[in-house]
Amino acid sequence: MAHSTLFMLILLAIGLFAKNQALIIAVVVLLTIRWVGLGDKLLPVIQTKGINVGVTIITIAVLVPIVTGEIGFRDLQEALKSSYAWIALFSGIFVAVIAANGIELLQTDPHITVALVAGTILAVAVFNGVAVGPLIGAGIAYLAMKVAEMFSSIGG
Repeated sequence: MAHSTLFMLILLAIGLFAKNQALIIAVVVLLTIRWVGLGDKLLPVIQTKGINVGVTIITIAVLVPIVTGEIGFRDLQEALKSSYAWIALFSGIFVAVIAANGIELLQTDPHITVALVAGTILAVAVFNGVAVGPLIGAGIAYLAMKVAEMFSSIGG
């Protein structure tokens, strides 16, 4: 048995143990693609386009209340009167900016991707987290590294 298959079966067991449906489905789909012989064609496409497709699907889901009329301009105006809405607005800006820095980190230190993927798998499997992709994780790691560099330069 290939190491990659064994690794995936361990992840499947973790998903079953943690009752994490997203991880179970992801592992089963990927193993099925590989076992039916479509891995050489589909896996590279999934790897390069998967995050964009996932983000698009999430964006569609978030926009559904607008298209159904559940949320409109009046709701937006009311929300912006809330301090929490402003916190959410600035949080969205902050995450997008640090994710952009994640691109730089992944380009200069691609081995970081391995640690980010491992952390994502651990969070999804054990802590019932949501896989938001390595880009945001890389952005947060970049920010944390810059803060650590700043403190280390002050101290010594």
